[in-house]
Amino acid sequence: MTTTELPGRARPRGLAAAWSRAAAALSRPVDIAWLAAFRALFGLTMCVSMARFIAYGWIDELFVKPSFHFKYWGLAWVEPLPPAGMHALFWALAGLALAIAVGFAFRVAAPLFVVGFTYLQVIDVTTYLNHYYLASLLGLLLAASPAHRALSTDALLARRHERAVPAAWLYLLRFQVGVVYTFAGLAKAHADWLLHAQPLRIWLGSRTDMPVLGPLFTHPWAAPLMSWAGFLFDTSIVWLLLVPRLRPFAYAAVILFHAVTRALFPIGMFPVIMVLSALVFFPPSWPRDLLARARALLGRRGADAPPAPAPALAPGAPPSPRLRAVGLAVGAAYCAVQLALPLRFLAYGGDVRWHEQGMRFSWRVMVREKNGSITFIVRNRQTGRTWHVSPREYLTRLQEREMAGQPDLILQLSRHIRDDFERRGRGPVEVRADALVSLNGRRIARLIDPGVDLASVRDGIGPASYILPGPKEPPPHIRPL
Repeated sequence: MTTTELPGRARPRGLAAAWSRAAAALSRPVDIAWLAAFRALFGLTMCVSMARFIAYGWIDELFVKPSFHFKYWGLAWVEPLPPAGMHALFWALAGLALAIAVGFAFRVAAPLFVVGFTYLQVIDVTTYLNHYYLASLLGLLLAASPAHRALSTDALLARRHERAVPAAWLYLLRFQVGVVYTFAGLAKAHADWLLHAQPLRIWLGSRTDMPVLGPLFTHPWAAPLMSWAGFLFDTSIVWLLLVPRLRPFAYAAVILFHAVTRALFPIGMFPVIMVLSALVFFPPSWPRDLLARARALLGRRGADAPPAPAPALAPGAPPSPRLRAVGLAVGAAYCAVQLALPLRFLAYGGDVRWHEQGMRFSWRVMVREKNGSITFIVRNRQTGRTWHVSPREYLTRLQEREMAGQPDLILQLSRHIRDDFERRGRGPVEVRADALVSLNGRRIARLIDPGVDLASVRDGIGPASYILPGPKEPPPHIRPL
């Protein structure tokens, strides 16, 4: 029996062949027009987003006014710039976003934008929003891509316009958008959303004064219908966008869905980002096709003139096998991380909407409504003197609202209160929390064990012992469908 006939040697040969086929498929050249268009739309969107912060006074409200900032694990050293520096940063980011849109000094502008924008997100945990996280990821992918090599100022100055880009970039962007929709849909697969229409029932109940749609929200079927529509949309839209015949109708559904959510809820630029991101599911040449049709409609070409031929897609100089292997490995690692982060909540057990461990970076969009109140009880260990401390002594209104339902933030503020008391000569002290929280309209329940000295709790991996179990009963006064 020869070496190649041994069972133990056949598997590596098969894996090598599969790896070669995957590499060939990912290296296949496709029209670069889609990537250039995505770059331009992303840059313009982020420029508008930065302008909104400047115009609406959010810079002072979120970054200058707070005297205390909640930190991400391992990033406690990150601090905001002085007020003038924060304002200058937003102006700089707006300029960098515009440079990305026109493709000017892209290899400098794109990484700087990603670093600056991500820095804003890690200053304070209470400013976390899913679409900010998504914008950082999309910016990172764009910065690593050759998005500036066509339809850009850089290409014009270099007098070199490329026609093709490896298909791997198209698949990677589709994967990223698909992850967002898929996990947003799976996060709705629970009784609160599907059987009790919560928290949508609460939110629609506060929007009955809207023109046209408002009266519809008073009907008992409105919230369940919209809950199921949201679940079915999120879990199916990616697959519908992948089917050529259904793609135009699916994209129309994307526009309608996000237009309605934007009208109903204050979710910022998220609908705009998702509508633009869904364009990556169209054929790579869609910008050229759209431009050709526009020219035909404007009468620049005769009605009977043949369509413009597709550009020749020259693959260019292929990368070395080692470089291609590194690229595939990095791409695979990125995809693995994007799949693992939303699933890490499984390691904690319980209801993630209650204990919040694994909630962030998991695309759980609008799946819980928490209302709570919290008072910190500070006790001097030596004298026994006790103080009742309101979070408002340390936080802004936004920070207090976000902190009240998130145990890890309650823990951080407890430590800050301890340090503040001891700095003022009132220590040593222990800090406990009387935290009462309602989840999706349920009766108020205790979130934090009032007998635990939070100031002495250490960060660790695994379920947090100071968080009490969530309520088991369904939302009251709501009959299951």
